[in-house]
Amino acid sequence: MADEGLHPPSHPWPHSGPLDTFDHASIRRGYQVYREVCSACHSLDRIAWRNLIDVSHSEDEVKAMAEEFEYQDGPDDNGEMFMRPGKPADYMPKPYPNDEAARAGNAGALPPDLSLITKARHGGEDYVFALLTGYVDAPGGVEVREGLNYNPYFPGGAIAMAQTLFDGVVEYEDGTPATASQMAKDVCTFLAWAAEPEHDDRKKMGMKATVITVGLVALSVYLKKFKWAPLKTRKIVYNPPK
Repeated sequence: MADEGLHPPSHPWPHSGPLDTFDHASIRRGYQVYREVCSACHSLDRIAWRNLIDVSHSEDEVKAMAEEFEYQDGPDDNGEMFMRPGKPADYMPKPYPNDEAARAGNAGALPPDLSLITKARHGGEDYVFALLTGYVDAPGGVEVREGLNYNPYFPGGAIAMAQTLFDGVVEYEDGTPATASQMAKDVCTFLAWAAEPEHDDRKKMGMKATVITVGLVALSVYLKKFKWAPLKTRKIVYNPPK
């Protein structure tokens, strides 16, 4: 089990039910945790600024956040590349220009992209939550190499990423107490949304499809019983003329 890591406990995520949608306030808080804590090492390649509009932030807020970052663009009329403020259509900036730089900045470990992390790891949000909150001292007899940290939920038990979530490390703008477990829950919700931005729309479409399907089935039963059945069971007798 040590090679595979402990199985994470299951949590009742608000969006896990067949008719449940995301907690959008939690998504907003989770983005704040990602931006202030996680984005120093982890990228979010598949999410553009515009994806946040009407999900966790307004259009004006997204434009302002994007403009805080510089993006390379071009070439211009002189064939030169240039830097410009970000736009909602731009994707989230990467913390490192390439994988080699990322490894160099993390003692040889490559921080994974978080766009699909809740889908790429067995256990999804439960695993990420357990990993973020599961740092403990190594038990007796277990040696952890220098530069690594003990976490029983990580395969092998030794992980390069140090514990990053501590009570109060983020100050939520909505006044929610920023405990380590609250921040872990919020960033897991944000990452679950990042893996499935279409989640809420898909469930709404599924509900509409279910209503339409039930209506069509009811109509089919009615037609079968009251329209088609008499035609199916009738008998036509031909009496030839004498």
